[in-house]
Amino acid sequence: MGPQMVMALVAVVLVTGPRGVSAQHEGEEAQLEQRRAQRRQLRVVCEGARAREGLGRSRGGLTSKIHLAADRRMRVLAHAVSPGQRADPRGFDPVMTRLRILRKGPGRPRTRPDVLLADKAYSSAGIRAHLRRRGIKAVIPVKDDQAAARAKKGSRGGRPPVFDEVTYCDRNTVERAVARLKRFRGVALRTDKRLYVYNGTLTVAAISLWLRDLTRQAR
Repeated sequence: MGPQMVMALVAVVLVTGPRGVSAQHEGEEAQLEQRRAQRRQLRVVCEGARAREGLGRSRGGLTSKIHLAADRRMRVLAHAVSPGQRADPRGFDPVMTRLRILRKGPGRPRTRPDVLLADKAYSSAGIRAHLRRRGIKAVIPVKDDQAAARAKKGSRGGRPPVFDEVTYCDRNTVERAVARLKRFRGVALRTDKRLYVYNGTLTVAAISLWLRDLTRQAR
């Protein structure tokens, strides 16, 4: 069995923006409404600029979310960065597109793992159909609401997806890969403002983990 791909993400909570104060006079109300419109327009521009840099707004301030794929040996295979408030499945396609697995012999790198391990956040019909089309075994638990909806339909709901609980136990490797990446201060705190610089920091940290693993094998 080839290297397994798993995904590990972090969830954040959004809050609303500041509200304006009502005015008593029509002239003041018109001025306030114009200022509100300007602030809304500026907020949209700022949010778009932050999203391009992989930054999102939450209660804790500006946050980023790392979408990660790792093998059983806790080596990073691919990663992507998005604003912190984005849903977890939004990072599935970028990570799968960047996935490259070197072969032991000659030939181009593989772009398709044998097995994919992920949590319930990735239990969607679209993701399962994508994996089935590419011949990748999906080891993803079913959400409770999906199971309830299928049971409510009875025989028309079809069979539930096959779930290998024993293989799913290996999903802890990606959590441990994230813990190793967080040892690098630049990755854990994201001190880089620009997205391309932060992606470079993540790449250097991932290369360092690969080199440490190769050094252990040589001993």
